[in-house]
Amino acid sequence: MNFEHTEDRRMLSDMLRRFVAEQYDFATRMRHAESPQGYSPEFWQRYAELGAIGALFTEADGGLGGAGFDISVVFEALGRGMVVEPFLDAVMVGSAIASKGTPQQREALEGLIAGSLTAALAHAEPQSGYDLNQVQARAQRSADGWVLNGAKAVVYAGEHADLFLVSARTSGADDDEAGISLFFVTKATPGLSLRGYGLIDGGRAAELVLDNVQLGPGALLGEADAGYPLLERAVGRGILALCAEAVGAMDCARDATLEYLRTRRQFGAPLGSFQALQHRMADVLLEIEQARSAVINAAAAVDHPDRVTRERALSAAKVTIGRIGTLVAEECIQLHGGIGMTWELPLAHYAKRLVMIDHQLGDEDHHLRRYIALGQA
Repeated sequence: MNFEHTEDRRMLSDMLRRFVAEQYDFATRMRHAESPQGYSPEFWQRYAELGAIGALFTEADGGLGGAGFDISVVFEALGRGMVVEPFLDAVMVGSAIASKGTPQQREALEGLIAGSLTAALAHAEPQSGYDLNQVQARAQRSADGWVLNGAKAVVYAGEHADLFLVSARTSGADDDEAGISLFFVTKATPGLSLRGYGLIDGGRAAELVLDNVQLGPGALLGEADAGYPLLERAVGRGILALCAEAVGAMDCARDATLEYLRTRRQFGAPLGSFQALQHRMADVLLEIEQARSAVINAAAAVDHPDRVTRERALSAAKVTIGRIGTLVAEECIQLHGGIGMTWELPLAHYAKRLVMIDHQLGDEDHHLRRYIALGQA
């Protein structure tokens, strides 16, 4: 396998890294995260102008790339700045629209790529866990389309999203894969209410309640009862994005720790001169490279036509990132000593973000079980 990025991807990576380093420093990130919206609409537009959002989608869909390695390049750069703008939901909702959207629904994809619209995936429910097939929200046919009832939990960037892609059950039991459908719901739809709150690693999320939400027939994405495969593919791209983001965050945590070990002196010598600390740092470096390899494998497999091959690679990457992300967070804080947990130090926020990435879209334990189950299918 050729691990070299194309020239276009290298240019995109360099451009985004420079932008994040020069325009999205830690103070800027915290200002965005602590704002009422949890992100900056101005910066969302600037990222769109740079082509960062367009790179997540194919040229046929109005984008600039759309392959797994395009996603990994963008999110690795975003991870370096712990960017809080709603890229993750953009790639998941946008990929679902690109796959099955009608011409009218695809207008939302154009808005996403242009940075004029934000979207959020509303799938998780208060008691659903991580399994995608666990859906209790219900959608029933009506004379004019559909009626939705139910609740959705931890909808990232949902408090101020323009559009929600909502999963609801149209047939079957609460844990059936068949019978799940996907619907578009705008934030102004009567019957939709939400409660926003801050997240411990930055940004905001929301709880959604759907109370007899009336939707027209055009709100259904794809076919009724056939939303699970579409949801799985969309979430798969989100898993790849999170794993790549984690690698970018790990790189920054590593660099900050190396710099600290070189400059902090103890007993008249730099901390980095002590062999025990050198060994611990060497272990961290090796683990990060293993995480990078897992992301490369997932990026190569994200569009694989065989479901088992694709999903096992994605779950394997999420297991690896979950384990190594926690290890990097703990070791870098330990090697910084007492200041490692101070709120003013960016490292504490990188560590917090790495731990939280493990819990988004399925934690290490969930994906390990899923990896094993897929191997037995």
